[in-house]
Amino acid sequence: MKKYILIAFLFLFSKLSSQEKVPSVMTLSEFLGYVKTYHPIVKQANLIINNSEAKLLKARGAFDPKIEVDFDKKEFKEKEYFNNLNGAFKIPTYYGLEFKANFENNDGVYLNPEATTPTDGLYAAGVSASVLKGFLINERMASLKQAKLFVNQAKEDQQILVNEILYNASLSYFNWLKTYNEKLVYQDFLTNAEMRFDGTKKAFLEGDKAAIDTLEAGITLSDRLLNLEKSRIKLVKSSLELSNFLWLNDNTPIELQDHIIPDTQTLQNIDVTFNIALFNNADFDINEHPKIKSLEYKIESLNVDKRLKLNNLLPQLDVQYNFLTQTPTLSNSLNLDNYKAGINFKLPLFLRKERGDLKLSRIKLQEAKYENEVAKITIKNKVDALQQELSSFVIQNSFITNMVRDYTTLLTAEERKFFLGESSLFLVNYREAKLIETKLKAIVVENSFFEAKANLFKTAVNSIAE
Repeated sequence: MKKYILIAFLFLFSKLSSQEKVPSVMTLSEFLGYVKTYHPIVKQANLIINNSEAKLLKARGAFDPKIEVDFDKKEFKEKEYFNNLNGAFKIPTYYGLEFKANFENNDGVYLNPEATTPTDGLYAAGVSASVLKGFLINERMASLKQAKLFVNQAKEDQQILVNEILYNASLSYFNWLKTYNEKLVYQDFLTNAEMRFDGTKKAFLEGDKAAIDTLEAGITLSDRLLNLEKSRIKLVKSSLELSNFLWLNDNTPIELQDHIIPDTQTLQNIDVTFNIALFNNADFDINEHPKIKSLEYKIESLNVDKRLKLNNLLPQLDVQYNFLTQTPTLSNSLNLDNYKAGINFKLPLFLRKERGDLKLSRIKLQEAKYENEVAKITIKNKVDALQQELSSFVIQNSFITNMVRDYTTLLTAEERKFFLGESSLFLVNYREAKLIETKLKAIVVENSFFEAKANLFKTAVNSIAE
């Protein structure tokens, strides 16, 4: 449904009539909704999760049951030297245990005596285990644990990336709104300049004004036209910049049309859009921040790696035991008298490789902890600075609003005196220029306020309000 609304708002059909279109307002909330739904980078962020889920699937594959068949035969000069068939079914478990069922059937003239089996083959069922190194944690267990943590970490990283895109899109929207408001200011005062020029010219023709007054009025009119044209070009550039974030569902870029205008009431809705209407430092939980949660998952993963490296310091002791029978269908055929067992023991004398790996894992873990602490302080300080900056903008906005009101009063009074013949066109233009300058300052202050709000959203808040 959103796709068709977006097409209706923004897409330029080649056969539209030449009639002037009615302006349509696109709010910040609608714009960010389109970006969050259709922007390719946002879709790319979803691949982070898909990639981590694929790694999790791969890690789980280490515990998949396996079927193995080994067949080896040698025949030379009409003699069958040996014919060996060995089939096995293995079930690895989470801990260092592996269950195994095996079938052997070997014969031949020169068969190794230890490989001799009954005519119908020999069946075996047993278990192998690593009772020291690799029992409580091993490569397969560590890989699976880390893959699960990577999935959770990827979700937080995805949120960070999406928030970054929404932040940049917001700045483009605010710049578009700023240039639009500037153009409105120049349009309003262009009308005044045109009326003043026409009135001055008429007064000159009637002998009430000097020719120099028409020249001054004409210069002012040209200046207003020049500024309006500059503001128009700035608006076109900001519109094209905004279009970089507008896409359709099939990854088709679209261009913002001239009849689409920004919401001039954004100031009243920005907190709801950014979901920070109730935000305050007291309720801010730094541990719920996506960046901090991502680092916490990274630390957990490094802890798993450290435990694995610590476990590698233990001696390797692998044991196995298999029941042997040639009649597996009879339950009483499995007994302790027929078996195959083994023990394998390994212990490096100096453990230099293992101790080095453990030391490196501890260093990586400590680095991640330092990074986490620095990130917490950085985010807290930045949030506090932004809160103070926003408070300052409220004060600045109060000052600039009063200045606009006062300059408007001065201009109105000067115009009244001018029409009564008690003032000059120079003073009227001067008052008007100061009012224009102050209104443009007010627009800059408002834009800075919006940017600070967007920065607070990126720094402290998890997601756009739905």
